[in-house]
Amino acid sequence: MANEFKGKIGRTFDDSTPWWPPLTTPPEGSPNILIVLLDDVGYAQFGCYGSDVATPTFDQLAVNGLRYSNYHTTALCSPTRAALLTGRNPHSVGMGRVADIVSGFPGYNSIMPASAGMISEILVRNGYATYLLGKWHLSPQGENQMGSTRERWPLGRGFERFYGFLGGETDQYHPDLVYDNHQVDPPRTPEQGYHITEDMADKAELFINDLRAAHPEKPFFMWFAPGACHAPHQAPKSFIDAYRGKFDHGWDAWREEVFARQKKSGLLPNDTVLSERPHWVPEWAGLSADEKRLYARMMEVYAGFLTHTDAQVGRVIKHIESLGELDNTIVLVMSDNGASSEGGPKGSFNEMFYFNFMPESLEENLKRIDLLGTPAAHNHYPWGWAWAGNTPFKRWKRETHEGGVTDPLIIHWPKKLAAKNEVRTQYLHSVDVMPTLLELIGIDAPTHIAGVEQQPIEGVSFAHTLSDAKHRAST
Repeated sequence: MANEFKGKIGRTFDDSTPWWPPLTTPPEGSPNILIVLLDDVGYAQFGCYGSDVATPTFDQLAVNGLRYSNYHTTALCSPTRAALLTGRNPHSVGMGRVADIVSGFPGYNSIMPASAGMISEILVRNGYATYLLGKWHLSPQGENQMGSTRERWPLGRGFERFYGFLGGETDQYHPDLVYDNHQVDPPRTPEQGYHITEDMADKAELFINDLRAAHPEKPFFMWFAPGACHAPHQAPKSFIDAYRGKFDHGWDAWREEVFARQKKSGLLPNDTVLSERPHWVPEWAGLSADEKRLYARMMEVYAGFLTHTDAQVGRVIKHIESLGELDNTIVLVMSDNGASSEGGPKGSFNEMFYFNFMPESLEENLKRIDLLGTPAAHNHYPWGWAWAGNTPFKRWKRETHEGGVTDPLIIHWPKKLAAKNEVRTQYLHSVDVMPTLLELIGIDAPTHIAGVEQQPIEGVSFAHTLSDAKHRAST
């Protein structure tokens, strides 16, 4: 029997000896863990991966840490998240496609079994505080209502606090917010300056402060997964306008510039061959002046969105640093899949038109160009920018070409990571992240969680790559 009483109960208090179950504590010196999981950000869209979009927070983490050039995902939101959290192949845990599309067949029912314990469920049982901020997208769509079971919500899967949204996307200004297990309204309006990524950073700081007030030494595991840069692409106007005119030369030329920087920085070998532009991505030079103006503005909005996201992650990083804890915090920055083509060939003022096969006219979208990125729009850029955002690869999100499954991965851990500003070339997959983290912090994967026998971990630790640039990893 667990925690069987080990004291003594006598006839009187004086004859009795009290006893309390021992507190579960992690190994001494255990690091905090911060996973920053971006959405629909392509291989080439961070500054440190070749882009000229400003991502100073991510770039500085790379300067003081490692960039991985051969990290792979599943090309879709939910399967990648399932692999990351469980260390198992998505089909093994019922998440073979996005959670919204539920089928009655194994591997695709969007019901992740208790036998596939998440890292949050392991860490919380080993003395960690566990927090999730932002996107979940791991429960069946029919269970995302307030009247539904919360069994497969974050608090039902080992997270002690949750602030974010349950589905695959949400409006950045009017999000469908859930706080722990109940729905809430945003604390401010867009007119008062509200944006969900800023709100998430506020709550991240709050959760950490609450923890430190009660448990100064307790490590935390924080999953920070903004809606960025999934559509709708929305950001404060000042961030968007900082890019005015920066993309007027178009996606063909921009892609060539990115590719040159990737090779110069050592991310890619010098003999890398740039994939060709497919015929369905129009040549920029062949577009009309109006098309160029609209499509360039759509990319300006996306760039502002990414820079704004980087700034909010920077706030969280600086807060951890202000507490003197950044040195012993493992930070991973990554994306869940390649850049998205869901704006179609011409982009969209409201991507729901694209999903419902309802074309928008160039004339109509030009009239609304100044509304892009605001609460009035639900916009997405044209797929030419997604193709360029996945340089040097072909294709994009939802497809198992390299452009869909190859993503940035940055690891930063000053206390234990001697290598700085280096590139690792080993082949890795999302399924390998969970066993890697367990090895780094010295915790074994349990055979049972809450009495449920666990499925085998299918990922393979790549912890050795932190200190070994040449040894090949097996995934």
